[in-house]
Amino acid sequence: MLTNEEYFELLEDIKNTLITTRNKVVENANKSLVIMYYNIGRKLIENNKWGSSFIDNLAKDLKVEFPGIKGMSARNLRYMQKFAKEYDNDKFLQEVLAKLSWNHNQLLLDKVKEKKERVWYANKALENGWSTTVLSHQISLKLYNRQALLENKTENYRKTLPTDISDKAREMLKDPYIFDFLTAKEDMKELEIEKELTSNITKLLLELGNGFAFIGRQYHLEIGNKDYYLDLLFYNVKVKSYVVVELKTTEFKPEYAGQLNFYLSAIDEYVKDKNDNPTFGILLCREKNKITAELALKDINKPIGVSEYKLLSDLPEYLENTLPSISDLEKRLERVNYEKNDNI
Repeated sequence: MLTNEEYFELLEDIKNTLITTRNKVVENANKSLVIMYYNIGRKLIENNKWGSSFIDNLAKDLKVEFPGIKGMSARNLRYMQKFAKEYDNDKFLQEVLAKLSWNHNQLLLDKVKEKKERVWYANKALENGWSTTVLSHQISLKLYNRQALLENKTENYRKTLPTDISDKAREMLKDPYIFDFLTAKEDMKELEIEKELTSNITKLLLELGNGFAFIGRQYHLEIGNKDYYLDLLFYNVKVKSYVVVELKTTEFKPEYAGQLNFYLSAIDEYVKDKNDNPTFGILLCREKNKITAELALKDINKPIGVSEYKLLSDLPEYLENTLPSISDLEKRLERVNYEKNDNI
């Protein structure tokens, strides 16, 4: 006869089996759907000699033949055609795109023009488990420009960290960081910004990136009979490192790097476990001069990244170049009107 402990162990084991199997079934069904859409798209490309109007007729005939099947509208067929045109039936399709939902793939086709950039967002969406809402948010805030284009420019991380850790740390850094959930107030102090950031911890962690866990604000250290307070302390489970974030409401000054270098040494000495990797730091300033920042970090022996941060009030100016033109808006309006008349 089973004891209570054995019964609950069996129950937990069966629950885990059901969850794992269900997830695999959903994943396989999604993959089959995306691959099917790709194959249909290829057939549409091969038969485009009849012009684009044949897709409208095809959609109507498919609806008659398969009245219960969704996804065969003229609009969706055109997405399949575009999808097949943009990608090859290769490893990336099988291992990344096919593991994302069709809605994710449609969003990427709509919002990201450059294929290299689209590939980057697709990989990040799969790696971080982003919903379409989060993916759209990251695209609108130009995450690719703020992160991917920065990876080869963080010389300090490369110089001060082991190669495998350096690569991961450089992938995390952004410039600028976007705190679009904060509205700047006149003469807003550093402590006020810190408080607002930690009050919106979920949004803050989303902006920092995958793997960050919040440890504390104004983290206290007593060193040499003196008290020191670190603005924000995190731990990143992907890198297995503590991360010190210092926030400044002014432009970058060289002495800020020295202060953060001291904090990193203190965390390594008094907080870090022997199994943790070296602590690294992120210095967030309202503005920075690239040359001054690079020179200040040149002889620093700890991994430090210097970035700007933007609040909600800064976004119109920052995103000005990404706002749609009048012609873009007109095209979108035409598409919306078309979709209203399309039988999905």
